[in-house]
Amino acid sequence: MGTPRFTLRSGLRASTVRETSPTVSRGLLKRVKAFSKVRVLVVGDLVADHYLYGQTERVSREAPVLIVRHEREEVKPGGAANVAANARALGSKVTALGCLGTDAMGDLLHQLLRAQGVGVDAVADPQTPTETKTRILAGGVSTTRQQMLRIDRGSAGTLPEKTRSKLAARLTRALATCDVAIVSDYGAGVVCDETRAVLRRWAGQGGLVCADSRYGLESLVGMTVCKPNEPELKALTQLPVATDAQLSMAAAAAMERLDCRILLVTRGRRGMAVFERNAGPTLLPVYGVAEAVDVTGAGDTVNAAFAVALGARAPASQAAALANIAGGLVVQKPGTATVSAAELLAELKK
Repeated sequence: MGTPRFTLRSGLRASTVRETSPTVSRGLLKRVKAFSKVRVLVVGDLVADHYLYGQTERVSREAPVLIVRHEREEVKPGGAANVAANARALGSKVTALGCLGTDAMGDLLHQLLRAQGVGVDAVADPQTPTETKTRILAGGVSTTRQQMLRIDRGSAGTLPEKTRSKLAARLTRALATCDVAIVSDYGAGVVCDETRAVLRRWAGQGGLVCADSRYGLESLVGMTVCKPNEPELKALTQLPVATDAQLSMAAAAAMERLDCRILLVTRGRRGMAVFERNAGPTLLPVYGVAEAVDVTGAGDTVNAAFAVALGARAPASQAAALANIAGGLVVQKPGTATVSAAELLAELKK
């Protein structure tokens, strides 16, 4: 994987710090060891990532499509459920709050989370099927299975008013006993006007809220941390992000618009950057040298690691360094995956 490192930039002047240096390693190791004391609440869309594996046999006579012979299938926590699984793998105490349908996939996802040690506080909604992403992966006899098709099921719009009210009431109670709240919005309705109002009020009272939204970051005004990727930042601000200087300008505009204290921007092959009010940016190159195996759910891992580190009272630059390492590790794993505290510690000790 190469020698791990990250780059700290004050303004746009860079200095390189090796994570294997005594000072940096001790600081990061200390934070990871404190993860077990952090109480995390994940609020958002609990998704079942459903994988169907098969072998391609021939082209169908009915249509110009491949026939796939079913081999096996598996279900993993996705969306906010994957964020919760990652936070738990990092050693923190985790509760996942969201909505599940009264169907077999909802029951299975509930069981999977509980088996991983995640507490589940889910409103049961018989009108809405559990959010499910079915990926069909297939290939020849001796080839790696490749994703051919994805089928999404779940909420097509807003959740029923009764469900939204229940979510807001449960969220209010759950926030009273957590150190950090992670918002994971995949557009399935859990992050709604009612829950946003509760989160905004708690953040205004000094609560730590880390927000990530696939579709509506602009609606999460007033949170502590917002985590867009570069395309989302560009869409939000209508500003270019191609250079470091442009990224800094767009980040400043986004922080003003979102009224957040910290902005974490994931940059794909260019790593990530963290911006704070009244401080220079921290720019980190992508961690590791190996080509990514699968980027599915990598943003969830980064979101969880950054939030848990902040909950352990790490400075934003340290939290970003740990999130960057976690992201670099998880993309070496196939499918929706997690990174454990033990893996982080082992990587830091190399």
